Amino acid sequence: MEYRKLGKTDMNVSVLGFGGSEIGYEHVSLSNVKKLLNEAIDVGLNVIDTAECYVTSEELIGEAVGKRRKDYYLFTKCGHESGWSYPDWRPESLQRTFQRSLKRLKTDHVDLIQMHAVCDLENLDLVTGKGGSLEAAIRAKEEGMVDAIGITG
Repeated sequence: MEYRKLGKTDMNVSVLGFGGSEIGYEHVSLSNVKKLLNEAIDVGLNVIDTAECYVTSEELIGEAVGKRRKDYYLFTKCGHESGWSYPDWRPESLQRTFQRSLKRLKTDHVDLIQMHAVCDLENLDLVTGKGGSLEAAIRAKEEGMVDAIGITG
C-alpha cells in the first residue's frame, strides 16, 4: 500500500481509503461491513471516511472496527444534522453532531472533521464567518474531539 502525508497534518494516509456512504444508504449488513473493513485494514488501508448524514454508516463503522481504532484514521463530515437534504451550519447543531458522531463511531475523537458540501458562498459565510460553524469545530478541536478540520465543497 502506498501512503502520503495528508496536507499539513501528521497523518500518513493510504492512497486508497474507504468511503462509508454506500454502506449506510444501501443498508449493508453489519457482518458484511465487519468483513470488508477488517480485511481492508489488514492489507494496509488506513483511512475510513463517513458522514453524519449517511444513514447508518457511522454506527456500522463503530460496530465493525471500533475496537481497532488505533489501526486507522477516522474522518467524518458534519453540517446535515437532520439529513443530506437539510444543511444546517448553526454552531449548536454542529456541537450536537460532534457528540452524536463520536458515540456512533465508538471513539473519543476523530482524526478529521469536515464541513460537508459547502457549495455556495452563502453557506461558506455561515461556516467561516464570525460565530460560524468553523468556530464550533475549533472548540471541538480544543476539547480533543477533533484532530484536524477541513471543508468539502
